[in-house]
Amino acid sequence: MRVESEKTNDPRIAKKPEQIEGRVSGKAPFGQLPLLEVDGTVLAQSFSIMRYVANEVGLAPSTNLQKAQADMIVDGCTDLAELVEQAKAATPTHLKFLEDILATNNGGKGFFVGDKLSHADIAMFNLLNYAFAHGKQVVPDEVKHFPLLAGHCARIMNIPNIKKWLEERPETAM
Repeated sequence: MRVESEKTNDPRIAKKPEQIEGRVSGKAPFGQLPLLEVDGTVLAQSFSIMRYVANEVGLAPSTNLQKAQADMIVDGCTDLAELVEQAKAATPTHLKFLEDILATNNGGKGFFVGDKLSHADIAMFNLLNYAFAHGKQVVPDEVKHFPLLAGHCARIMNIPNIKKWLEERPETAM
């Protein structure tokens, strides 16, 4: 709404269930937030509200086909958001599997395979570094609950040529 107008009323309700329940009881068609009340009519569901507001403030595409394309993108975003949440939920389980595998080789104090650096170590560091640390030269917070993986990440990151490359490489937005 703020894209097209500075005049908006955006009241927020605390996230405590009893406060939400008291404020929306009898108003919200689905008993949940968000909701938008317009001239006494209550709309619910995020994307229904978004489409209504887009139409009201001139952000909706012009033709029905373009509107369908916009809805397609919104639906794709919803699908992707669900996948991201699934991945977040599955991440600790998979990190535990990987830590258990690392532990089988020298108690997890060295590398994933054998007694020297391999492409498996580089791939693991690369995944953890980009997925969780966004390319920064840090051990990601998500890995800190897995001490062997955190140690592995730190070891790989501090190999002299890797460390030098991390410090000198151009930044790439991911």
